[in-house]
Amino acid sequence: MTSYLGLSVQAPACLCDWDSFLVTAMGLVIPWSFTLAMVDGYAVIMGFPFRQPGILLVIIVGDWVLSLLSLAAACAANGVISFLLDRGGVYNLPNIGGRYQLSVAMAFFSWFLSAVSLLFNLWLLPSL
Repeated sequence: MTSYLGLSVQAPACLCDWDSFLVTAMGLVIPWSFTLAMVDGYAVIMGFPFRQPGILLVIIVGDWVLSLLSLAAACAANGVISFLLDRGGVYNLPNIGGRYQLSVAMAFFSWFLSAVSLLFNLWLLPSL
């Protein structure tokens, strides 16, 4: 039994912590992206370009891992949300479903931006 916003919902054990994967993935993506933005801003202000293959390779691997992680989390959350909203009875949560759909859409948008960053860095790596 799960309690959310004052609603008591009986759910199978496999569905009780389905959103923790999305929260964990986005909890890793947000600090990674914020750190990269701060480092890039510092590099632009100080005139210090990152033209070192080692640093760029770390950024590429980090973008690749977090891009796949956020895609997996968004797909998993989307599948569970679709299942919960399509089922009748205790699974139909119309007040909460819109918020979860928005969070899944933002997760897909985050994955798209991370994938674009990965592809741009892969294109930049051979030029070093």
